[in-house]
Amino acid sequence: MDNVLLVDDDVELAEMLADYLRRDGFDVQAVYDGATGVTDALSGRYGIVVMDVMMPGMSGIEALRRIRLQSQIPVLMLTGKGDDIDRILGLELGADDYVPKPSSPRELAARIRAILRRTQTSAEIPELLSVGLLTMYPEKRNATWNGQPLELTGTEFNLLEVMARNAGRVVNKNELSEAGLGRPLARFDRSIDVHISSIRQKLDVCPNGQSYIQTVRGRGYVFIKD
Repeated sequence: MDNVLLVDDDVELAEMLADYLRRDGFDVQAVYDGATGVTDALSGRYGIVVMDVMMPGMSGIEALRRIRLQSQIPVLMLTGKGDDIDRILGLELGADDYVPKPSSPRELAARIRAILRRTQTSAEIPELLSVGLLTMYPEKRNATWNGQPLELTGTEFNLLEVMARNAGRVVNKNELSEAGLGRPLARFDRSIDVHISSIRQKLDVCPNGQSYIQTVRGRGYVFIKD
């Protein structure tokens, strides 16, 4: 579903971005405050939310937190350049990715397409991916751990799927970024680390007390076969 919900209190900027995205083939609805953004995001009418972090009243961070209490709809955050704390907090709360402001509409459109491409169900025959306690259904976009549902964002699902398919082998961060975010890993970008940390918190630990996702310094991450 290429319906985009754009949430930004800067009306002029929001309309400019919305017009560009419409010309690029998206169906876009713009709203200008966080509370309305939350209500519309939970309506089921949209495939992705693009939301500014800095808004008066309810901030984008608080709106994201409320959305994640009820939905795993993809959320792309618009953050000010250099606002690393907001970016990391947004990712920790379940944002799928972020775009620094000011950004080009072309880059925004590319990021939206990358997220949608990796989160929308394809028409292929359903398959099952099982590694130890983890079972994933890639075409249905759901997963279980030890028989219990795993609540994963779209990006978290993509990253975990890549690691599960390569269980026992180190997967480098750039490979994870390409697969999970649809873009090369930028210098000093901590997005992958934050997403992996979130996934770890949703999984049990190994019998020896270690995480099932191990960091291999200077190389990447490895999913431990049970």
